[in-house]
Amino acid sequence: MGLFTAQAPPASRSMDVSDKSVQVIDSAANRSATLPVVTGTLGDPAIDIGKLHKETGFFTFDPGFVATAATRSAITFIDGDAGILLYRGYPIEQLALQSNFLEVAYLLINGHLPNKAEFSKFENEITHQSMMQEALKNFLLGFHYDAHPMAMLCASIASLSAFYHDTLEISDPEHRRLAAIRLIAKMPTIAAAAYRYSIDWPIRYPHNNLEYVTRFLHMMFEVPSEPLHLNPVVAKALDLLFILHADHEQNASTSTVRLVGSTGANPYACVAAGIAALWGPAHGGANEAVLKMLAKIGDAKNVGAAIAKAKDKNSGFRLMGFGHRVYKNFDPRAKIIREMCHKVLTDLNVSDPLLDVAMELEQAALKDEYFIERKLYPNVDFYSGIIYKALRIPTEMFTVMFAIGRTAGWVAHWLEQHVDAETKIGRPRQIYTGAAQRDYVSIDQR
Repeated sequence: MGLFTAQAPPASRSMDVSDKSVQVIDSAANRSATLPVVTGTLGDPAIDIGKLHKETGFFTFDPGFVATAATRSAITFIDGDAGILLYRGYPIEQLALQSNFLEVAYLLINGHLPNKAEFSKFENEITHQSMMQEALKNFLLGFHYDAHPMAMLCASIASLSAFYHDTLEISDPEHRRLAAIRLIAKMPTIAAAAYRYSIDWPIRYPHNNLEYVTRFLHMMFEVPSEPLHLNPVVAKALDLLFILHADHEQNASTSTVRLVGSTGANPYACVAAGIAALWGPAHGGANEAVLKMLAKIGDAKNVGAAIAKAKDKNSGFRLMGFGHRVYKNFDPRAKIIREMCHKVLTDLNVSDPLLDVAMELEQAALKDEYFIERKLYPNVDFYSGIIYKALRIPTEMFTVMFAIGRTAGWVAHWLEQHVDAETKIGRPRQIYTGAAQRDYVSIDQR
């Protein structure tokens, strides 16, 4: 069996990588490997296992990659125990309060906050790339009328590579930059078109005189017969949600974008793969699951029984939107969005039985010792689902909204990957549990 022993004494995080290493010893086979310890600016150190198999014959086994760093990245940092989320070093609380989504998108892509000239140029490029080609609209119309908007979004984004095949040279920095701009610009346009087609409304074109979020809302809800009047809190809430969803380190969909990107695939195919991963109910579909849970509870007077049922391990009932795989404390994004959630409900004077259930459930869980002890606090999916419901965004569009915000993170990681000299094609290993080698037997002898 292999045994891990420290070769060097503990060192401070500021020490050079070469000052720390870990030795892996296989005493049975008399083999060993000395593996360097890799440290970043923040966070726990990692053991570089690149030479492990070659020198010892061992692989590592880590289902779900919960303890494996697959890349170095300078984009986002999470400390789940402390409840910290940083975009390029900036606390999410500061960005949520003082920034806007397009500025955050620029930050994630470029590594610094833009000055006025840089932001004006970036916003102008996004605005003038927001149109989708007419042929793409015809492509969208080929779907069945009741197709899920995520199906239409995924396929439509993948199809962009057929429309922009002349700028798909991923070794060209300008082609990569232009693809990032197009994806951020066109995602809301295609998302809104998919929604309107699903409800048999005419597709609206983007208004260049409107800013990013307001432009999207007009494409979603405006009808030809009358102008759309928006309460300012609607655009503010949606902008905030896009900021909070913009990136979240090496999550399932971002890891998917990077894995597909490692093959040299074009950016539209990579982001389409990210959309497909996001569609899963354990990832981007979590806020949709929250609304289904609220509907199952049905009435605010049933919340007490639902809480009791959730505590019963044998009931099979789970409260969706509580706790987080990464955050062992309160989700910092939930702290921010909770305040906006209550403001939206107050300012819009929304009356909806499901939202009454949500507010009663929030208060009950925050006061219950069972949830407090286990730190099962409402997370960002809980509050985002409530906000989308209050804004009259249909449940099947919730994950689409998530995709719009997360596109900024996806393209930032894709761009970073293509200037990283350490990038290799992704190829996880496995522990084989199938049959041992056996011989083929002809069908008449079986």
